[in-house]
Amino acid sequence: MTATRSIVVGVDGSDSALHAVRWAAKEAELRAAPLRLVHVCTLVAPGHANLVGPADAFLDRCRKWLWQATDAARGSVGTVEIDTELRDGVIAKALVDESMGARMVVLGSRGLGGFAELLVGPIAVTVAAHAHSPVVVVRSSTRETPPPRTGPVVVGLDGSPTSEAAVAFAFEAAAIRAVPLLAVHTWLDIDYTGAWIALPSLVDWAAVRADAERLLAERLATWQDKYPSVEVRRIVEQDRPARALLAHATDAQLIVVGSRGRGAWTGLGLGSVSHSLLHHAPCPVAVVRPEKS
Repeated sequence: MTATRSIVVGVDGSDSALHAVRWAAKEAELRAAPLRLVHVCTLVAPGHANLVGPADAFLDRCRKWLWQATDAARGSVGTVEIDTELRDGVIAKALVDESMGARMVVLGSRGLGGFAELLVGPIAVTVAAHAHSPVVVVRSSTRETPPPRTGPVVVGLDGSPTSEAAVAFAFEAAAIRAVPLLAVHTWLDIDYTGAWIALPSLVDWAAVRADAERLLAERLATWQDKYPSVEVRRIVEQDRPARALLAHATDAQLIVVGSRGRGAWTGLGLGSVSHSLLHHAPCPVAVVRPEKS
């Protein structure tokens, strides 16, 4: 079923959204999936009965943004099935609703009207936190430059069910791109740091690392069998997860994390690691949650 689901892109007329459209168009081409361009316009201001500006002019502007996005998509790839949708409503809620039938939702990191001090827009964070499908927030090293198209895929995993879903997504992404996959697991969490430093002589660091390496190998074994063409580089580090993942994302084209992790491991959740990556990663970030059966 996922092969026929559309890749949904949020369109708002911003340069960031156009970067997202071009990235999503290429992803649709790689995955042989339809592309769905969605703009959500709020015709009625919250708490007021009046339209926000002249309705015809406002709708014309919204349609223009969808036309521009369609042109950007077609100019980026060969043949991809594209449809557009102009919706009314609350932007984040509408995009979360769209995610129910989507293969993934792709968003720019900042939309029109975003605050200059914010590194990622509130719509992107909200949709990533509540969507039913994977969400990719298209980031790059600067606001003006397009996202990277070369380099490995990086995935963070902690042994939780959500990181298992992220691993599945990451292997597929690496396979269709024919690039290496960097699987990153950190074995020092902030919850344990104080206790371990207080009693350093009681910690068998070699044993801790060996356990972490064994866990990582076990978690990857099934996926390596399923995707034998993917070169996997297993990385186990004594570090905080967000810092380790950002370090390995420097030359990456995509970084993948679960929507919420296991607190006793590395806490891959929007309140911690995912949230940090959405604000600071130099490449697109995929936030993945397990599909409901």
